[in-house]
Amino acid sequence: MGFVMKVLLVISSLNLASCSVGMAMHGKEDVNLSSITVGQDRSIVVMNLGQPQKTNANEHGRVDTYLVERGNAPSIGRAVGHAAMDVLTLGAWEIIGTPIEGFAGEEFTLTIEYGADDKLKTVATGSGKSAIGSMK
Repeated sequence: MGFVMKVLLVISSLNLASCSVGMAMHGKEDVNLSSITVGQDRSIVVMNLGQPQKTNANEHGRVDTYLVERGNAPSIGRAVGHAAMDVLTLGAWEIIGTPIEGFAGEEFTLTIEYGADDKLKTVATGSGKSAIGSMK
């Protein structure tokens, strides 16, 4: 096989097989729970975390539910590593690299409870464990 054919083969395989590279570059930043404190106003929490996935109101206040992900921040280093492996394996790395990126990160539910005054009372993860403490 000629040199030009080899170069074209590598270029075409990278164009077809770059899922892991794209996934590594476009991850999601971790939620910064240190910006959330007991007694904080709901508007500040929403400003830091964004709009909740679900909100339930009750006689004691309201509960916001977020679906958050940790451990899948965008990474140029991971993307370069995947790209290098794509070149070295002529794209066959995608069989391994794409599932690795697909399973990166951990999703969990974050439940934030507010009092009638819209001040944060408790934050818990989907497992029911307190994430930052509670207000009595």
